[in-house]
Order: sequence, then C-alpha cells, then structure tokens
Amino acid sequence: MKSRQKTRKMVLLALFCCIEVVLMLTPLGYIPLGVVRATTLHIPVILAGILLGGHAGGIVGLVFGVSSVIVNTLTPTVTSFVFSPFYSVGEIHGGAASLLIALGPRILLGYSASWIFRMMMKLTGRLAGSLTVSALLSTFLHTALVMLGIFVFFSEPYAAVREIPVSALAGLLMTVIFTNGVLEMLIAAFLVLAVGKVMIPYLTGKRSSI
Repeated sequence: MKSRQKTRKMVLLALFCCIEVVLMLTPLGYIPLGVVRATTLHIPVILAGILLGGHAGGIVGLVFGVSSVIVNTLTPTVTSFVFSPFYSVGEIHGGAASLLIALGPRILLGYSASWIFRMMMKLTGRLAGSLTVSALLSTFLHTALVMLGIFVFFSEPYAAVREIPVSALAGLLMTVIFTNGVLEMLIAAFLVLAVGKVMIPYLTGKRSSI
C-alpha cells in the first residue's frame, strides 16, 4: 500500500513538472499585462506542496523559477532583467540578484503552501477552507516576495525603465501586488480548491470533512 502511494506521488510530481513546462510554452503560463506578466505557473506549485509535501512543492517551484529565467531571456520585456541575469536594457542588466528573485520566491511558494495547508487542517479540520486559505496566502506571499526583491535589489534601474521616480516605486509595486497579485490569488484559490478536493481523498484513501 505504501509503495503504491509512493508511486502515485512520484507520478504526480512528474505530472506537475510537465504542466509547468507546458504552461511555459503556451500563452496560458505568462499573460502579458503591459510591461509585466501575470502567471498561472504558481498553481501547480501550490498543488504539489499541498498534495505531495513541501519538498515536492519546492521542486515544482524550482521548475517555475527556471521557466521564468528562460521566458524573460528569450521573450523579454523592458523589466525582464529583474528575472534574468542574461538580459539587459542599455547599461541596465540583471545579475545574481535576478536569479534570487526568479528562483527563491517560487521554491518558497511550494513550502509555504504545504505549511499553511497543514496548519489550517490542524486548526479547522475543514478541507475546503484549508485549500482556499493556503492558495490565497501562499500566492500573496509569493507575489510580495518578488516585489520586495525588486525593491531591494533593483529600485533605481526598475524605476528608470518604468520612467518613474524612485520615490514612487513602492507605490507602483504595491499596485502590482493588489492588481495582478489579487487576480493570481483568486485563480489559484478556485483551481486549488477544485483539484484538491478530488485529489486528497484519492491520495490518502480517506474522505475529509468539507
């Protein structure tokens, strides 16, 4: 029985990684919104963290992060240097901090989704609520960490390419959090709830309280 569950989890992990690659290669993964992109690649990461645990979520998050580097290198916008050390705009270029922003929050996303979900299940025992809250909070944390990374490491160049004063950058990044970020939160909550309610009983062999 344990061997069968382990096999299921390995297959699911491979499936989530493949979904990340498919999303990267299609318009569904990165949705252009002017000079920034909304994404749906966070959803498989959250599901992997919830269904398979933090380590699996971190692996899928790493695939997400690598895809971000690839997309921002091959099909860049003017702000792609914050995610790719291989892209530059004039004298502005990415570097090690670009990899930190591209990879770090995405790996942490998988771990945070797992931790929040398990904490909520212990506190409430309600599957639907735990799935929804973990999707909302982990997505918000991911977006906030990306914006914080931009603010800490790329304040001046990011403000320059966006043609705003550095003093206005914090407000701009907060706007992104509460526009793109909220959209990504809502999409994640809907899909994670729908998939999680089906997959968790399948993986555990137990019916959970709604």
